[in-house]
Amino acid sequence: MSVFDLTGKTAIVIGGNGVLGSAIATGLVSHGAQVAIAGRDVEKAEKVVSGLAEGSSRAFQVDVLSRSTIAEMADKVIEWAGTIDILVNCAGVNSKTPFFEVSDEEWDRVFSVNVKSIFMASQIVGQHMLNSGGGSIINISSVSSGPPLSGVFAYSASKAALNNVTQYLARELAPTVRVNAIIPGFFPAEQNRKILTQERVDNIIRHTPMKRLGDARELQGTAIWLASDTASSFVTGALIPVDGGFTAMTI
Repeated sequence: MSVFDLTGKTAIVIGGNGVLGSAIATGLVSHGAQVAIAGRDVEKAEKVVSGLAEGSSRAFQVDVLSRSTIAEMADKVIEWAGTIDILVNCAGVNSKTPFFEVSDEEWDRVFSVNVKSIFMASQIVGQHMLNSGGGSIINISSVSSGPPLSGVFAYSASKAALNNVTQYLARELAPTVRVNAIIPGFFPAEQNRKILTQERVDNIIRHTPMKRLGDARELQGTAIWLASDTASSFVTGALIPVDGGFTAMTI
């Protein structure tokens, strides 16, 4: 267990008030980290905090589309904990608008949340990590990042961009800071509930060797591994599927 011990580490989980983010935060806390739950809805973040061990976490409000509020949130976390060792970028937005109906505004919104916010947070927190001598950034991508899924054009393109950003940052911030991405398969998260119709779920399960959707808790192990400087000390620039075999399947 010492390989995965996060005692003394501080993590920010942006989007930690959502289904996937809160599960990852729970896993980090269970291995000794103190975790800042950051989200736009601070009441939801407080609810997540209330379900974690007392004193292990704190809620912080952040607008991922605003550089100034990201910077302010990071400063408050440092004031609270003294440092930031782990950043989990878990905020995201989906879209099921057909290709010919996607407006410029929708395209910009999807890319702003799914790509630009990660760029800004990684720039702000990554600089702190470089100055303090180390850290781990974990981005949450998607199996739709390639090959793309039908019906989610803007989302798929944004997640493909995120994969590229992850690998670029891994090169840019090495050897001090490690940057990796988890590529979840299909989980019943808030951002994709409207898209996961029963017909689509049935098609997904037929294409998934594990024959089911994922449970958010099944992301914890990969996140803990990537957060640990001991367990994943030589892992950077990796895009790691946690998808029940979805990306290993063909016809």
